[in-house]
Amino acid sequence: MLWWIGNILLLVAVVPILVALLNRVLAALERIRGASDDILAGGGALAGELDGVPEQLATTDRTVHEVAVGAARYGSSVAKLLG
Repeated sequence: MLWWIGNILLLVAVVPILVALLNRVLAALERIRGASDDILAGGGALAGELDGVPEQLATTDRTVHEVAVGAARYGSSVAKLLG
């Protein structure tokens, strides 16, 4: 007779709690899946925007080199004036 009470208690109390917890986990999983799909779509769109980066980096390197050369000339001129 005690087994029947335990089985009824299991069905009435424990199983609904487990179902509710599983439902919360599955809802969180669906939100994560939706967010990861959005991230993947954004990453795909971003990849298409990166085609011109090598040319822009080459332009930046040339500009930095020109500024460095100009700064060196300016520094040497100032050194001559002060020294």
